[in-house]
Amino acid sequence: MVALIVILFPPLLIAFLLVMERVEEPLRRPTGSREVAEFLTTATPGEVDTLTTSGIRRAMSRWRRRRRARTRPAAPPLV
Repeated sequence: MVALIVILFPPLLIAFLLVMERVEEPLRRPTGSREVAEFLTTATPGEVDTLTTSGIRRAMSRWRRRRRARTRPAAPPLV
């Protein structure tokens, strides 16, 4: 049992670190003035509420997720 833990722990730790790096990358990226201007013109009421209650970082991440979901291409129809 100990041998199994010793063998599995390093790959699981590396996988966790890679996932966390993907999660942290958008948080490290600074918000540009052009992005803020676009946010202010296209934000939904819910995103504006997030801005007032949680701050610009959380509001921008919510806005980016919405934009990313909107710009993804639709799946091709199955024939």
